[in-house]
Amino acid sequence: MEYENKEKLSDESPAKVDGYGIHESGVNDVHDVHDVETVPANVLSRSLKGRHMQMIAIGGSIGAGLFVGSGNPLSTGGPGAVVLGYSFVGLLLLFTVQALGELAVLYPVNGAFFNYAVRFIDPAWGFAMGWDYALGWLTVLPFEISAAGLTIDFWRTDINIGVWIAVFLFILAGVQVFGVRGYGEVEFALSLLKITGVLGFILFGIIVDCGGVKSDPRGYIGAKYWYDPGAFQNGFPGFCSVFVTAAFAFGGTELVGLAAAEAADPRKTLPQATKQVFWRISFFYVISLLIVGLIVPSNNPDLLGASNSNTKSSPFVLAITLANVNGLPSVFNAIITISVISVANSCTFASTRTMQALAANNMGPSFLKYIDKKGRPIWCILIQIAFGLLAFINEASSGPVVFDWLLSLSGLSYFFVWGSICLSHIRFRHAWKAQGHTLSELPYQAQFGIIGSYLGLLLNWLALIATFYVSLYPVGGPFLNSNYFFQEFLAGPIVIFFYFFWKCWTRFRGPLWVATMDIDLLTGMRGFDKDEEPPVKSSYRTWMMGTIRGLF
Repeated sequence: MEYENKEKLSDESPAKVDGYGIHESGVNDVHDVHDVETVPANVLSRSLKGRHMQMIAIGGSIGAGLFVGSGNPLSTGGPGAVVLGYSFVGLLLLFTVQALGELAVLYPVNGAFFNYAVRFIDPAWGFAMGWDYALGWLTVLPFEISAAGLTIDFWRTDINIGVWIAVFLFILAGVQVFGVRGYGEVEFALSLLKITGVLGFILFGIIVDCGGVKSDPRGYIGAKYWYDPGAFQNGFPGFCSVFVTAAFAFGGTELVGLAAAEAADPRKTLPQATKQVFWRISFFYVISLLIVGLIVPSNNPDLLGASNSNTKSSPFVLAITLANVNGLPSVFNAIITISVISVANSCTFASTRTMQALAANNMGPSFLKYIDKKGRPIWCILIQIAFGLLAFINEASSGPVVFDWLLSLSGLSYFFVWGSICLSHIRFRHAWKAQGHTLSELPYQAQFGIIGSYLGLLLNWLALIATFYVSLYPVGGPFLNSNYFFQEFLAGPIVIFFYFFWKCWTRFRGPLWVATMDIDLLTGMRGFDKDEEPPVKSSYRTWMMGTIRGLF
């Protein structure tokens, strides 16, 4: 099979069933896949470079979920549970992002995740994944804007938070004016600042742990807090409680696949981003949390107030405060503020592109698929900004309760999305082989192959089971409490609702599971020229050098 033979691929591309949510022409909104005449007038702009792609994956992840949200699992699970839990999710993402990279290089289509689920698994499941993912990011935005306002409270308690909510919402709306390039440049700059902050904290933490800070009365600490109060707290439930927080913290790593449709050269930039981002994320998360666990005792009463917006209870800020270093708490609080704004910026990108792709595939209101001449999905952006106005709920006394329910839609949903990516890759590989293709034809192969996707799918299921268990039996109770269960596990029923909604909407047309031989491998495939450089085969030396480059 030759990728450059676009006319042959186009002629062989089968028409799609409406129940699948795909255009009958068999063409999604990818303007350079096949030479057809049905391409829409306006398409998403392909202006993201390699540096944007890599920083998008990092910028969508490192945020308040790490800097502030990690305080709660540190208190309930202990430092050992935090390091193991975040390492578990990092390993899960290693397999997931590799699978996503293989699919996204070959099919850099808009709305990557749900498109792959529609094609390789089941249209109804793809619909459920798409709207669950979009809804999750829609609800995270007002929370992140409110969190950004609360970070200012660290310095100024005399200014109403509503003022800062309005300011940050206006800034985010302004970024959208410049389209995807503006988003990419802002994310690149903010991510550099966050990375610098994390590296600075790691160095600071090592010095504190070794007793190198004269203002710290504790002197040499070493692994003292891993023995007293201990590495693990509250047994197995304490360990399970880490997973949802870790998923929320890592959420956004998969954005590199979503951005493929707007990348200038996905074949070159996507493999680089998928290979490097795991090592960067794991290094910044696991190492920084290991340092936090060494210099902040898990029984510190201030950690009990840790949430994704209360920066005064951030374990990172507490680590600096306990060392009695003047000025540095304010510096790191500023980094947290930047991080929250960065995540809010990613919220806008993720939700708008997913909603536009859903509408373009007849799985959403038709007006949402409109793209202006500058490649911006205007109506989707307006809806996302409108959701941002929910941040003003924080002004009400019941605001925290409302936000708890809104956030229940996001954290757990990542496990469904990541699991679907792994399952899509498994189904793709089976169909690729069954329909007579070889792995040598793929422009990029996942480093762990189909085995990695099986392991990734298994780890996702284990994380879901652990979360289900701790939702029924939370640390400290209440046990078997319906209110607490749905606050922790609401994304599950939402996914089931969307799945059966689409089944009913299409009157159960089409199979419950797309047969291997019926999987369409041609639609949306990007053409590659013969004279393009083949992908570099992975070896121990290239793997090690890639790891070093990925970290630094």
